[in-house]
Amino acid sequence: MIAGGDFVVWEGLVPANRHAGVFRRRMLHALRRDHTIDGLADSVDILKRAGEEPLRTGCIDAVDKSSRFTIFLNSTATEVVACFGGRRPATPLESADAPE
Repeated sequence: MIAGGDFVVWEGLVPANRHAGVFRRRMLHALRRDHTIDGLADSVDILKRAGEEPLRTGCIDAVDKSSRFTIFLNSTATEVVACFGGRRPATPLESADAPE
């Protein structure tokens, strides 16, 4: 964000445990494809333990769009509760354009 990346925090509050269920399924799907996402397992655990706590959700993109992070903030958006993400996998087009 300091370097000028884009970020958004969406309106509305969602119970942490609802996020835990959604992102647990995404984590399992990613693992089946041999893809790991930095911080996702820890974030799912944190969200599960937070129970019904209402959270705001946001997203941070690097300036060059090479990385993306999903963030979970407390209800007043003053504290990060959990975060996961990292470098985006190369798309087939990007892989095809890479020099050999």
